[in-house]
Amino acid sequence: MSAADTTTPAKVPPPRQAPPPAAPDTPRRPRAKGAAGTPWLLLAPCLLVLAVVMGYPLVRLVTLSFQKFGQSQLWGFQPAESTGFANFTKVLSDGEFWQVVLRTIVFAAGSVIFTMVLGMLIALLLQQVSGWVRTLINIALVASWGMPVIVATTVFKWLFDSDYGILNALLSKLPGVDLIGHNWFASGPQGLAVIMLLVVWGAVPFVVITLSAGLTQVPKELEEAARLDGAGAWGVFRYVTLPILKPIIVMLTTLSVIWDMGVFPQVFVMRNGHPEAEFQLLTTYSYDRAFVVNDYGQGSAIALITVVLLLGVVAVYMRQMLKIGEVE
Repeated sequence: MSAADTTTPAKVPPPRQAPPPAAPDTPRRPRAKGAAGTPWLLLAPCLLVLAVVMGYPLVRLVTLSFQKFGQSQLWGFQPAESTGFANFTKVLSDGEFWQVVLRTIVFAAGSVIFTMVLGMLIALLLQQVSGWVRTLINIALVASWGMPVIVATTVFKWLFDSDYGILNALLSKLPGVDLIGHNWFASGPQGLAVIMLLVVWGAVPFVVITLSAGLTQVPKELEEAARLDGAGAWGVFRYVTLPILKPIIVMLTTLSVIWDMGVFPQVFVMRNGHPEAEFQLLTTYSYDRAFVVNDYGQGSAIALITVVLLLGVVAVYMRQMLKIGEVE
């Protein structure tokens, strides 16, 4: 073999690939004049209605809360007098008002917790039954949800009546139980528990229907993967179902807090239009001060404080929703 045959051939570099052609620049369509104002133009009728329906009462409420306004001012015998923050000072320094605030918070918290837990359990159970059973239950839920509050309150009032209530008769058939003639409204805690049951009964259908719709959006593949990894029913619910339903749960909880803080007809009708002191919530307490004591300024101040408390709940809701949006 010659020396020429033993030389190592030079490496030839691979051919350089041409870069992919750049996408042609798509010319932007010029934005039509007035396009930015079109959404506001479409929203204008709705905003106008909201301003008239909600704006004027809110402005009037704020105005009355800073005035001395009673029967004489209502009938025009005397002009309304500006009192500054006197109404708020009187309300906030009243021990009875803080008892009412605490009672309202406890009542709303209990109602919301029972509503969400019971609604979630029923929604999960609906996923395990056949289609026709689910349809019948949904029809019953919609029917109970659509029942007027006054009708539902009257029915509950009859069920828990001390003389003719069917609940006392049924419970008295249990061994060792004698509730014939028992008055459920003899004390505040028992009576408010009955009213809480009424509130929960009216709120559960909406929660169940909403959560059932949310459960249909949970991917079955994720649940199967969690089960293959060894997760039980609770693990699948905690780590798969619950995170997906979190935006819906936050929304429902916030709405329930707002609704339950504003409970009025249930208490008012249950107590025949005259709620006792141990049955007073913020809404009925404001009504009592305005239309029973005829101190409209103080009643407006209580109502405005209630609005501020509810705005705090809405602020927490908005913060949670923004956090969820950032994670997504």
